[in-house]
Amino acid sequence: MVAEAVDSRLCTRAEPLPSRPPRSLSGATTERTDMALPKIISVQDLFAPPRRSRASISPDGTKIAYLAPWKTHLNLWVGSVDAPEEARRATSEDRNLLSYHWTDNPRWLLYTRDQGGDENSHLYRVDLDAPDAAAVDLTPFPGARITDLKLPAARPGKAVFSSNSRNPAVFDLFELDIATGDLRMLAENTGGAATTLFFGGGGAPLISEVTEQGDLRLSRRDETTRTLRHLARFEGADYPLGVYPLEATADGGGVLFGSYRGSDRLRLARLDTATGEETEVDSHPHYDLDTRARVFPALPSPLIFSRRTGELIGARYLGERLVIKALDPHFAEVLENLEKLSDGDLADISSDETEQRWVVSFTHDRDPGVAYFYDHSSGESRLLFRPRGHLDPEQLAPMTPVTITSRDGHALPSHLTLPVGTEPHRLPLALLVHGGPWDRDSWGFNPLVQLLANRGYAVLQVNFRSSTGYGKAFMKAGIGELAGKMHDDLIDGVDWAIDQGYADPDRVAILGGSYGGYAALVGATFTPDVFAAAVDIFGVSDLANFLRNQPEFVRPALAANWFRWVGDPADPHQEADMLARSPISRVDQVRAPLLIAQGANDARVAQAESDNMVQALRARGALVEYILMTDEGHSIENPENLVTVYRAVERFLGEHLGPGRDG
Repeated sequence: MVAEAVDSRLCTRAEPLPSRPPRSLSGATTERTDMALPKIISVQDLFAPPRRSRASISPDGTKIAYLAPWKTHLNLWVGSVDAPEEARRATSEDRNLLSYHWTDNPRWLLYTRDQGGDENSHLYRVDLDAPDAAAVDLTPFPGARITDLKLPAARPGKAVFSSNSRNPAVFDLFELDIATGDLRMLAENTGGAATTLFFGGGGAPLISEVTEQGDLRLSRRDETTRTLRHLARFEGADYPLGVYPLEATADGGGVLFGSYRGSDRLRLARLDTATGEETEVDSHPHYDLDTRARVFPALPSPLIFSRRTGELIGARYLGERLVIKALDPHFAEVLENLEKLSDGDLADISSDETEQRWVVSFTHDRDPGVAYFYDHSSGESRLLFRPRGHLDPEQLAPMTPVTITSRDGHALPSHLTLPVGTEPHRLPLALLVHGGPWDRDSWGFNPLVQLLANRGYAVLQVNFRSSTGYGKAFMKAGIGELAGKMHDDLIDGVDWAIDQGYADPDRVAILGGSYGGYAALVGATFTPDVFAAAVDIFGVSDLANFLRNQPEFVRPALAANWFRWVGDPADPHQEADMLARSPISRVDQVRAPLLIAQGANDARVAQAESDNMVQALRARGALVEYILMTDEGHSIENPENLVTVYRAVERFLGEHLGPGRDG
C-alpha cells in the first residue's frame, strides 16, 4: 500500500461505532452470531501495514507526525496540525519503523531501526528544516546496537542511551548532542556483561548487576571515594527481565521503577539514589503496572510524563482492560475528556509544551489505533484517522476476556474470540500461545486472531503461569514447569473450550511464536493426542542448545530468567532435564502435521532450532512444512513475508482441521 499522498479523509469527523454487544462470563456473544456471515477478509487486508499509526504532536503544537506506508514499509510522515492532509514523507526506509521520538526542538525527530532483523538497532535523526536530506545514522557502528534510549527533560538537546560499540559484550552509557551528532561517553562499563548502566538523573549513573546467585543489585559509584555504594537488592526470580522501568525523577534525586517488595502486585516505587530508601508512589489494588513495553519497546511506557515539566503525571495498569491513573490535577481533567473519545483503551498519548493540545490513539479489538486531536482549552476534538479504515468493525470478531481454572486451582486470565455469524458450537479451535514466556496476551486487535475467526475458527489465548502482569506468585508458579504445568494450563484451556461446547475435540490446533512456538512443538510431542495440527514460528526445539547460543551480552541475565526457570546447560544434570523438556527429544511421538517458519537472522532463537527439528521430523517421515525467511529476525516485519506465512497458515489449518467456513 503505497502512500505517496495523504488521504484527504484524514481529518473527517468520526461516525460513532455501533454499540458493542453484551459479553457473557462464558464468552458467548450470541447477539453477533445472529447476523449474517461476514465477508471473507483477505490475508493482505488483515496484515497490511496500517494506513497511518503512532501519531504524536510536536512540542510547539504545530505539527503532527505519524507512521504510514511507503513502498509497503512504514515510514515517518510529518504534517501541520491544521492541515495534516498536506503531510510529507520524512524517511525512506526499506524496513518498517516501529516508533520514533520528537525531541525538545521540533526541528529534530529520532528513530531506531535494525539491519534485516538482526536487532542491532542504530539511532537516526530526521531534520525537518532540510526536507530533502536523508536521515542521518548517528550510531554507525557495525555489529553494535543501542538500547534504553531516553530524552531527559533535565538535559535539553541531549539523548542518552547504552551501546556496545566499544565491546560487543558490554554496554557503555553515552550522551548524544542531537543537533551536532557529537557523542560523549558518560560512563564506561567496567563490570563486564553482567553489568548495566542506567541514566539516573544527576550525578553518576546507576549500576545494575546480576549476581552469581541470579539476583539484581543496584549501586551507584561514589565519585569522592571511587567506590560502589549498594542501594538495593532484588530477588532475580521476581524480575526475570530486570528491574523495570528505571526512569529518573524530575529532581534527579531518585528513580522510578516497578517494585514487588512487600506485595504480590507490581507497584510504582521511587528509589532515593542517595540513601537507597524505597517509597511507594502509586499502586492498583488488583492490577500490575503495564510493563509490556519491556518486551515490545514500541508500546507505550507505563509512566506518563509532563512534556512541560518532565514530572510524572500518570501511570498505566493492565488487567482485563487498561486503567490509567492520573497523578496530576490538570492531567486528570484532560484524561476524563480523552477517555470519552473512544470505547477502546488509551494507547499513545502526546501533548504540546502547554499541555493544551493533545494527540492520542486507542487500542481496540475491532477498530485499532484510531487517533484523535483534542484541544483542552477549547474542548474541540476531531478524528485524525483510522489506521485500518479499510476493515469494517462489524465484520470483525469481538475479543472477550474469560477466566479459566487450572487443574490445580490457578485462575488463568484468557481471551476467547468466536467467529461472527456462526453458532459457537463444536467449532475448530486455534489455541494461540504468546511468546516470552515473560509476556502476556491482552485485549486488542490481533490480525492472526481475526484471520482465524473470519475463517470460522474459535480462537483461545491462555495466559498460562509465568505470564507477567498477574502478580508475582502467578509468574513464579512456572519455575521448573516448562513442558510441565505451564503446558498443563494450555491443555486445561482446551478442555474448558470443549466442555463449554465451543470446540470440536477432534479439530484443535496449537500455534505460536518464540516461546509460543516452543509450546506448539511441546503440544505436538508431549500431548500428541490433543492437537490435529501445530504451527511453530521461530520456536525453541532444544532448550540447552538454545541457551548455549544466546549472544554474549545476554548470557549474564540468563541467571535471573532461563536458568531459574529451566536450568543451566553447563550443569550435566540440569542439561539432561532440559533435554527431557525439549521437543527435539520426543520427535517419535509426533502424529500431527507441522508448519514451521523461521527467520534466518534471528538473534534470539537461532535458525538451527528450526533446522534441526525439521531434519529430525523428516528423518522419521513426519509431515512438516518449512518456511525460511532470509530477511527476517525474531519477528516477521516485511509485508510480503507476513502474507506468505499467514496464507500458508490459513491453507495448512484448512487442510488438516477442515475449514471453519469456505474461503
